[in-house]
Amino acid sequence: MTGTTPLGAIFDLNVPAHYLSWHFIQISVPNFVVIVLMIVVFVAALLIPFPKREREP
Repeated sequence: MTGTTPLGAIFDLNVPAHYLSWHFIQISVPNFVVIVLMIVVFVAALLIPFPKREREP
């Protein structure tokens, strides 16, 4: 496998995750990012209009 770089070599996965804390809520940064992206996709799905078919005369 010379010449290829696996994705694990780019991101070091052997370290503990960083955590965000708000009073009694504690969540890791990767989980927080996933939740925010899911909310963004949900809101975009609500706001982007569906394509409409053209009515035939």
